[in-house]
Amino acid sequence: MNLSLLDLIVVGCYAVSIIALALYVSRDKGGHTRTSKDYFLAGNSLTWWAIGSSLIASNISAEQFVGMSGAGYDLGIGIASYELMAAATLILIAKFFLPIFIKHKIYTMPQFLEQRYDGRVRTVLAIFWMIVYVSVNLTSVLYLGALTIEQIVGWDLMYGIFGLALFALVYSLYGGLMAVAWTDVVQVIVLLFGGIFTTWMALDAVSDGAGPLSGAQILIEKVPEKFHLILSKDNPHYMDLPGISVLVGGMWVVNLYYWGCNQYITQRALAAKSLNEAQKGIIFASYLKILMPIIVVIPGVAAYVLTQGDLAKADGAYPWLLGQLPTGIKGLAFAGLMAAIVSSLSSMLNSFSTIFTIDIYKPYFAKNTSEKELVNVGRISMVTGLVIAVAIARPLLGNLPQAFEFIQNMTGYVSPGILTVFLFGFFWSKSSANAALIVSITGVILSYAITALLPNVPFIDRMGIVFLCCAVIMIVASKLDSKSPRGEKMLWSDFHTDHTFNILSIVLCVLLVIIYSLFW
Repeated sequence: MNLSLLDLIVVGCYAVSIIALALYVSRDKGGHTRTSKDYFLAGNSLTWWAIGSSLIASNISAEQFVGMSGAGYDLGIGIASYELMAAATLILIAKFFLPIFIKHKIYTMPQFLEQRYDGRVRTVLAIFWMIVYVSVNLTSVLYLGALTIEQIVGWDLMYGIFGLALFALVYSLYGGLMAVAWTDVVQVIVLLFGGIFTTWMALDAVSDGAGPLSGAQILIEKVPEKFHLILSKDNPHYMDLPGISVLVGGMWVVNLYYWGCNQYITQRALAAKSLNEAQKGIIFASYLKILMPIIVVIPGVAAYVLTQGDLAKADGAYPWLLGQLPTGIKGLAFAGLMAAIVSSLSSMLNSFSTIFTIDIYKPYFAKNTSEKELVNVGRISMVTGLVIAVAIARPLLGNLPQAFEFIQNMTGYVSPGILTVFLFGFFWSKSSANAALIVSITGVILSYAITALLPNVPFIDRMGIVFLCCAVIMIVASKLDSKSPRGEKMLWSDFHTDHTFNILSIVLCVLLVIIYSLFW
């Protein structure tokens, strides 16, 4: 697929606008010297709509557009449970996680772990997260993003990796989270419009020009087997989405870890003007999440019908659809894809530099350093992390049969243990630091053991089993630990939310019940 001059102009205007906006919002105002809070937490100035937009822009990337469309082509809308259950999870994060984080006035997730447990837990998990961000998150977004660009427009893979890295660095390096969050507002608009246009055109093509609603109806009539959110045991894709477990099992571990314990996600909420503003931003993101299946899953189902299932690879569904779009619209859709990729990259880079600067550099190398030095160290670490990711992306992921599976497995091995550490740290005052360290390590060991010994256990079920085992280990190890824990009891009043949040949460839950009832 080649981009026409008009398409290139659309993409170029998008890129220039993002860089210009980043420089504008990042400028120093009235001689103000930028502090670490300005750089890493946007000076606690983010509004609800900036938080919600940035959460979604940070979350959606090439693996969603390409991977989920491919899954839609292959197995149907069942893959949308990742998005729909995330919407429900965000309500719990806003109500029960955020009040604790904001009460502790933290910059990073490891910083909370030191306040709750001790410095050992903070350092171990800070190093772990830095390694994961570089070797898994940054590399996967760079590689899958560049691979998608190569499939769509034919650019060489390494040129794509370098180009994406440079683009993300240019607008996020100087301004920090302020630049990332405010440009994400524009990014998510481009992402949504580009995605919606692609879905609209795909459904219109299914109906031979009778409109997207007719196209949707035709999809359901032609391939009813692809419109089940809960897969039966005889479904060939049951191992990927094991039936009811997506509602009551390991899917909660996936989402609670990702949305509640993940630095590059929670950092947006920590940068809010207030707890109330952060909670409103998260509920806004929840509603955007419900829209995501329309943008990243339905196109895959439409591509299956339009091609009569004749594509060589399921992951080629979204690139194929982009190739069918008219001139101009193609550029907008491609810009939306670029927005998804670079916003995720910039978010991960900012969070990597935040953890290195606040959790490693400051406590161990420069306890009394100046704010200016912290900002400079943050920038240097951002560049360093990106250079490493660029260098290892192709060698690490290039020989894997499916990079998306690599991401899921790597995250799935560690998330049950870390989620256990956080949940018990929040809600059980007697959980100890030694127990937290034991659980962090044994969680990974248990995950590998179940994978090796019980290969027929679905990935999501394995995460649920490991989480339950880690919870038992945490309780037993804490009971046997003679060292006094640092925990404090939380009161129900600490989790108070206003009427607007409560009403919007109830409406969202009703919508989810209706969706699952219709497509059970």
